Amino acid sequence: MRLTQGAFSFLPDLTDEQIVKQLQYAINKGWAISVEWTDDPHPRNSYWDMWGLPLFGIKDAAAIMFEVNACRKAKPACYVKINCFDNTRTVESCVLSFLVQRPSSNEPGFALTRNETSNRMMSYTVTSYACQKPEGSRY
Repeated sequence: MRLTQGAFSFLPDLTDEQIVKQLQYAINKGWAISVEWTDDPHPRNSYWDMWGLPLFGIKDAAAIMFEVNACRKAKPACYVKINCFDNTRTVESCVLSFLVQRPSSNEPGFALTRNETSNRMMSYTVTSYACQKPEGSRY
């Protein structure tokens, strides 16, 4: 099973050259860019840890790739993604998000647990198999 979050998630992993092209596109649009990481990529975990501060007004994609590579080096067993934000409508809206690192080729996936509640209603819970291990050793 392969995690499918963000743009390009159904495509093969982007190369560094392709990532730079996407970053340059975001820079040309005037978007703010942030680098984030997590070891729990649950679909509802929309708040990943931010690597450094958001990057506003960057003119060169190499500066962002420097931060991406620093995050990759410091967090080799974690997912790393890039988020791009557009503030032209006076709100910070995420307009582009994509993964730039996966922890391994063997992604553990998710379990769907069905629970019967009152009046025979069904509720479902999605749980990451990775969360069955302690933080820091999930992959």
